[in-house]
Amino acid sequence: MFVYSKKLQYPVKIDRPNPRLARIILTQYGGPDGELGASLRYLSQRYSMPFDDLKGLLTDIGTEELGHLEMIGAIVHQLTRNMKDKQMKDPAFAPYFVDHTAGVYPAAASGTPWSAATMQVKGDPMADLVEDLAAEAKVR
Repeated sequence: MFVYSKKLQYPVKIDRPNPRLARIILTQYGGPDGELGASLRYLSQRYSMPFDDLKGLLTDIGTEELGHLEMIGAIVHQLTRNMKDKQMKDPAFAPYFVDHTAGVYPAAASGTPWSAATMQVKGDPMADLVEDLAAEAKVR
């Protein structure tokens, strides 16, 4: 079960729009190594974990990743709200804007939408934990 607190773990306050930066940061939201995939990977792997303590740990980590997803989403939203017409037409952001306007859509900076194919859940505790270690190493 999840308990939701209606405030961000670390408040985000961005005053000036910057759609180019938003496009880059968006990959941390829904890119192949982003928070969406991380949270779903941990929360899916917990079901086949045979050890209750580790099942609880995977649940805790997956929940923490959901908090990261929310912070990244807030950053992207604040970087794209109140954009000027010129910023919407910027070649770095325009293709995204055409499809999603200023919505926070899970995609990589390249524009590729998030896919479950970018994460691994094998049902084997050792394989899953090694996948988690590899995924965490990629984002450093």
